Amino acid sequence: MKIKIFLRGLRCRIYQKLYGLRSVHASVYVGKNCGISKDLEAGEFSYIGQGSSVGPGVSIGAYTMLGPGVICTGDDHVIDKVGTPIIFSGRPALRKTIIGKDVWVGANSIIMSGVNIGDGAIIAAGSVVVKDVGACEIHGGVPNKIIKNRFLTEEDKNKHMEMLQMPVQQGEFCQIKEL
Repeated sequence: MKIKIFLRGLRCRIYQKLYGLRSVHASVYVGKNCGISKDLEAGEFSYIGQGSSVGPGVSIGAYTMLGPGVICTGDDHVIDKVGTPIIFSGRPALRKTIIGKDVWVGANSIIMSGVNIGDGAIIAAGSVVVKDVGACEIHGGVPNKIIKNRFLTEEDKNKHMEMLQMPVQQGEFCQIKEL
């Protein structure tokens, strides 16, 4: 078990060097064939699935998982400049995209720039997230809409949110040794 944990930690560091990531925790795991902006901020034990693309201005919280093929993209093009082709019209100012702690984004979802996804939220596979998602909400569809709440009671939600505010716990199942 200790060898497996050591090798996972080593692989995390290799991928961070390969992608030039400086603002990610040592335990962040990045899958193969990803396109990731060097300004990515990512918390402890977050995961980016194989073939994902993370553009500039994205922040990912601790324990968050992006499934394979997830795209966090920039804003749209400016489309209302009379007499200028769209390709030359430029883009609006980049808005920060914030994906909270303990978020699960399903495979092949697209997250548009400027969206805030609350702690504990779940995004169904294949969704296009164009508007904010509340804490512990499950969203899906194109465009995204709320499907239901993750927890049955407000008390359960509050307990979970309290846990997410505590310092990251490193049990045997997730311990990463410093090299």
